[in-house]
Amino acid sequence: MSRNLLADETSPYLLQHKNNPVHWRPWGAAALAAAKAADKPILLSVGYAACHWCHVMAHESFDDEGTARLMNDLFITIKVDREERPDVDLIYQSALAMLGEQGGWPLTMFLTPDGEPFWGGTYFPPQSRWGRPAFPDVLRQIAQTYHQQKDVIAKNVDALRQGLAKLSTPPAGKGLTPDGMDEAAAMALRLVDPLRGGTAGAPKFPQPVFFRLLWRAHRRTGAAMFREAVTLTLDNLCTGGIYDHLGGGFARYSTDVAWLVPHFEKMLYDNAQLVELLSEVFLHLRSPLHERCIRETIAWAMAEMRVEPREPDGTFAFASALDADSEGVEGRYYVWDAAEIDRVLDVGAAPFKAAYDVTPEGNWEGHSILNLSRNPRLLETLNDPAMAEARRRLKAARDRRIPPGRDDKVLADWNGLMIAALARAAMALGEPAWLEAARRCFDFVVTHMQVPDEGGNRPQHVWCAGSARHPAVIEDYANLARAALVLFEATGHPPYLARARTWVAQADRHHWDPAAGGYFLSADDTRDVIIRTKNATDNATPSGNGTMVEVLARLYLITGEDSYLERADRLVTVFSGEGAQHLVSVPGLLTGTELLYRAYQIVIVGDPDDPAATALRHTAWQAGQPHAVILPQHPGQPLPVLHPASGKTLVDGRPTAYVCVGRTCSLPITDADELRAHLGSV
Repeated sequence: MSRNLLADETSPYLLQHKNNPVHWRPWGAAALAAAKAADKPILLSVGYAACHWCHVMAHESFDDEGTARLMNDLFITIKVDREERPDVDLIYQSALAMLGEQGGWPLTMFLTPDGEPFWGGTYFPPQSRWGRPAFPDVLRQIAQTYHQQKDVIAKNVDALRQGLAKLSTPPAGKGLTPDGMDEAAAMALRLVDPLRGGTAGAPKFPQPVFFRLLWRAHRRTGAAMFREAVTLTLDNLCTGGIYDHLGGGFARYSTDVAWLVPHFEKMLYDNAQLVELLSEVFLHLRSPLHERCIRETIAWAMAEMRVEPREPDGTFAFASALDADSEGVEGRYYVWDAAEIDRVLDVGAAPFKAAYDVTPEGNWEGHSILNLSRNPRLLETLNDPAMAEARRRLKAARDRRIPPGRDDKVLADWNGLMIAALARAAMALGEPAWLEAARRCFDFVVTHMQVPDEGGNRPQHVWCAGSARHPAVIEDYANLARAALVLFEATGHPPYLARARTWVAQADRHHWDPAAGGYFLSADDTRDVIIRTKNATDNATPSGNGTMVEVLARLYLITGEDSYLERADRLVTVFSGEGAQHLVSVPGLLTGTELLYRAYQIVIVGDPDDPAATALRHTAWQAGQPHAVILPQHPGQPLPVLHPASGKTLVDGRPTAYVCVGRTCSLPITDADELRAHLGSV
């Protein structure tokens, strides 16, 4: 007799559904075999733990005995955590898009017993409304079509199969030129909302990779229009309701054009990328607002997202997300009534309410979302001790509420993003504790998220409840290798460089396409996907192929090994496509390519722990040059013969910097102030 089989899973999202009367199975060969044996279509439901509409559909349909009975009778039902299996999610989201439907979560797809899609949608209500058919009606119609109209099913399957095949064979381009990159940046700029920042329309997502492209265009060209698009966006993010003004951290997106009403879930990947982008911009603009958001967001992550192993060993990592809902209501934990603030703050309530847009009628569904968007005295509000005390008291009162649930999954790629963000923020703001946190998180991944493999220990995509599982996808390798290189440039410790080289070698072994080039999302020994997808399109997180261009460029510059350069060039050709319109969708590829072709190196010869070497290294980081690669070099470990700084050494026994552009290096520099002046002229 069938039953719900999710109780043995570790994913918090899957465990949310272990008590549904639906006979859920986890994704895998066993579930597909069951569908073949029963000659039933598959109902695939994909979501994630912090997803509001996933909760709604679960409550309305998956907890309902009648609907569950219908699902069990007509289908083999499979549940997938999209964060745990991004490769599975991408395939079926792409199939839904080919059907002309808007994607998202929950994803509801109908498959043949071979796992091939033929129809789908996202959220379906229990009764017909909002132009959506009732879920029970959908179930009956799909099952009837599957059994009685095989020709219709076969036609849909064949069309989608042909479309999905293109996911493995993106059309190659001719590479990238500076003019092409400028054209892509100009086209990207036209998508920006000139009043509120972000891209035009609602909902509005932060899109850090997209806005990093525009910031780099400003740094490359000096054009103020690119800078203003980025600062307008960041300023509105930091003052809007999408930012948590009491606890720190950004919500996933805003449902409106004004950044006021967030979809209240907080994702690790958004916050990591925004911390890094804010840190890069801060080095040039020194905005107190941006600095405050960096500090508060890191404090939030360290306090609320930290995950430790069952046996403490000094390492820790970061959880995936905080839910949008608490007590079954979206946003309840974060919003306020004017009367509540009066009770907590008493005589201090009036100025706080005026500053943070709190009114008796509220600014959202009768409640108030704290924001500073229309505050003409922004910096005064942020720096006022009375306001700081009011925020502290309100935060203490909020802490007594029932908090949103936390998805405790540790994802390798998202933690790679956070490691890099912590390290870069540490160097930008001079906070060594953040660098130490990045190193301890890195140690967690190395210690707890790798399993023995024929090519050495191999990273896994997810760790949860003491168990690492699911082979890494290309984003894992790319983000972890990038994080390792950031730590190497920040600390000068060679094991980080060695680890980056190892991970790239494993990615080459398991993910590289030897025929057409580029990295597949899934590994070569992942057997439970109908196709291995391959693309460089950036979404809420940066694509693995785009990030790998940056990783390979840095490895080439640091080691001088041409194999890294050749592979990076190949990636650029494979994914450059045709025209600026395509390039706007691959901003990570563009910024990686710019580093590949325009980078220069700051070689610092000396013991990395020598205070003088540390001062030179910090000066190099503080210069905030996006195309600089910092190479800390121990004098006892000579550079490769082909490296432009090969043979360069200490001057008078003192740590020494050399700035190398192409094959030419500067005269030796031993003074941090002199290095700062030199970098200002490069």
